[in-house]
Amino acid sequence: QVQLVESGGGAVQAGGSLRLSCEASGDSISDGCVGWFRQAPEKEREGVARISRGGSYYYGDSVRGRFTISRDNAKNALYLQMNNLKPEDTAMYYCATDPRPACINYGTPYISEYLYRGQGTQVTVSS
Repeated sequence: QVQLVESGGGAVQAGGSLRLSCEASGDSISDGCVGWFRQAPEKEREGVARISRGGSYYYGDSVRGRFTISRDNAKNALYLQMNNLKPEDTAMYYCATDPRPACINYGTPYISEYLYRGQGTQVTVSS
């Protein structure tokens, strides 16, 4: 069992930056698949960034070059550095993890299918 708690969301102007944090408790997330996805009102969930079981990094097309995912295994935590934010980045952001070997079958668009997810943190970007 893993419990995830996101923090760091807020309201910023376009071009600004935010750093989201995700603290995990219970089991370690160091060996599983981890990632972030987001959901805006009346839109489908969108995979943002992930780290595979093998340690490879992947990003959604809309955030590549602006967002950076990282992890701190010692703290059992996951982060998302978001730079050059745009109004279209406005959404609820969720971290997720999946310890199952089969998580390798979930590509970036399917991060929301991971076994565990947090309650989310709101990011609002104004123009």
